[in-house]
Amino acid sequence: MNAATTRGALLAALACVLVGGSFTANSVLGAYPYAGGQFLRYGLACLLLFPLSGRGVLARLRALTSRQWARLVLLAAVGMVGFNLAVLAAERTAEPAVPGVFVGCAPVVVAVLVPLLDGRRPQRAVVHGALLVAAGACVVQGWGRTDGAGLAFSVCALAGEVGFAVLAVPVLRPLGPRLLAAVVCAVAALESAAAGLLADGTGWLRRPDAVEAGALLWQAVVVTVVGFVCWYMGMQRIGAERATLFSGLIPVAAACTAPPSWARAPTASPRARAVRWSGSGWPWGPGR
Repeated sequence: MNAATTRGALLAALACVLVGGSFTANSVLGAYPYAGGQFLRYGLACLLLFPLSGRGVLARLRALTSRQWARLVLLAAVGMVGFNLAVLAAERTAEPAVPGVFVGCAPVVVAVLVPLLDGRRPQRAVVHGALLVAAGACVVQGWGRTDGAGLAFSVCALAGEVGFAVLAVPVLRPLGPRLLAAVVCAVAALESAAAGLLADGTGWLRRPDAVEAGALLWQAVVVTVVGFVCWYMGMQRIGAERATLFSGLIPVAAACTAPPSWARAPTASPRARAVRWSGSGWPWGPGR
């Protein structure tokens, strides 16, 4: 393992730890409108990222083809906004562990799909590592009660997690990690605003209180700006299939940073537990 590979692995691992460690911030956003929280989070992250994207930003954006722009729109819709919506929908009738187990299988899908799309055979060592990561995620999270709808939306969440990695691969090189993160955050903010207006009308956005503002600021600055840039820099160095292996750290970090059971209010049903978990993000997946 050379220095570039080691650095890429460390960056991917850091990104996943930051996402998993966002559980506490997520848990205080249960009463805040989902779309409004996503809009504020991604909008602020976009404003912070564009000045850090280096020179020639406009030139790089103009050089993108219509197909690449469509991929960026799809990346934000499927891998960010859609992923979180799928998790929220799954948790209406399923316990949080159920979509967690499905999303934990993303490394296996990415380890097979990315090489095939690139015209090469999947690497046996990477696939075996992905299977171990998926098994570890199942052990950490366990299983829970669900129904058909919960399973279907959990599969959608898995598709969103896979899309977040796979759709980014062809646009990472022309844009670079910082500009790619800035662009997808801008697109996700617009998509969140549109979804909020359609679903909640004028109630989709409100002024957060001090605690909610702190949680949103943490998500925007630490989880999204730092986490996304680290994630894409890691992908740039070691590839999407290897970077996704580190997503196994997310449930571990979430478990280590979650409030102790005696500090959490007891809940009587999966629906009530889903409210506590959902908020403006979810501990699974790099930064959504």
